[in-house]
Amino acid sequence: MYACIDLGSNSFHLLVGEFDNGKIRILERCSDKVQLGEDVRATGIISPAAFERGLTSLKHFKFLMDQYPLERYWALGTNSLRVTQNSQDFIDAGAAIGLEVSVISGEQEAVLIYAGVITELPEFAGNRLVVDIGGGSTEIIVGCGQKRLFTESMAIGCVAWRDRFFADDSADEAELNRQMQLGLAAAREVFGENAAGISKAGWDEAYASSGTVKMLANICAAAGYGSKRIDYEVLQLLQPQFIDCKASGSDLPGLKQRRRDLLLPGWCIMMGLMESYNIRSINFSPTALREGMLDFMVKNEKTLKSMEKSNLPKVSKL
Repeated sequence: MYACIDLGSNSFHLLVGEFDNGKIRILERCSDKVQLGEDVRATGIISPAAFERGLTSLKHFKFLMDQYPLERYWALGTNSLRVTQNSQDFIDAGAAIGLEVSVISGEQEAVLIYAGVITELPEFAGNRLVVDIGGGSTEIIVGCGQKRLFTESMAIGCVAWRDRFFADDSADEAELNRQMQLGLAAAREVFGENAAGISKAGWDEAYASSGTVKMLANICAAAGYGSKRIDYEVLQLLQPQFIDCKASGSDLPGLKQRRRDLLLPGWCIMMGLMESYNIRSINFSPTALREGMLDFMVKNEKTLKSMEKSNLPKVSKL
């Protein structure tokens, strides 16, 4: 029995699972909205408030983990712990709670995300484009089966874009539209950096994971535009409703209250990504980094030598 902890820039996630009759069985899922990456772009540090929210979440996870006879666990930090000046302080505080946290590179994160996404997909002879939009970074992978053809981590995320373009909570509809156009233009610029590489690798179907993608897919579904997918034309069509939701505080079907602050930055990033890579429709993947972590741990149950070869941080024993 294993536990995986994903310390993202927006949310912390815990996954507990075991290998049962040749299949991974999930026993526990838990997510906490921590927003470790708030104001990181401006300050370069994890803020005191975010620091405390993060520790509270880790204590919560440790309590849940203690309810299971775990053999090993893996706690990995992503973008916010990669780029902040006080990340080691947070790691040390986690160790004091009893959790060893390792920080992975953007490329390592992308490797595990790809593994997690394809765990739930049928075999496919063509190439798949896999995208994960996080709070501080976005990982892009093109692969065929287990083979990755293109892997990159981009410095763009929904929390970072919120802090950069949507800090003014009093903005009216006209100002919000202006902010969205600025956020979209900046997203196009970032994703445009590797658009040629994506095009060269080529892909036949596209999948996207993360809470931001789930939010947008749920809104599209609630508006009557398919299920578990995001269409470019639909996002264009819904933009006025997104602006009204933010400006007036009105409800938007499919949108959870705790995700409202990431609605407009999420739209900017998804639209910029779809325009840059010429994506008309993208499928939502419910599996991502933590499922990739669990898949990796299960496959290396008998020996951890392959983990050393992978240059990934070691799994911790309890």
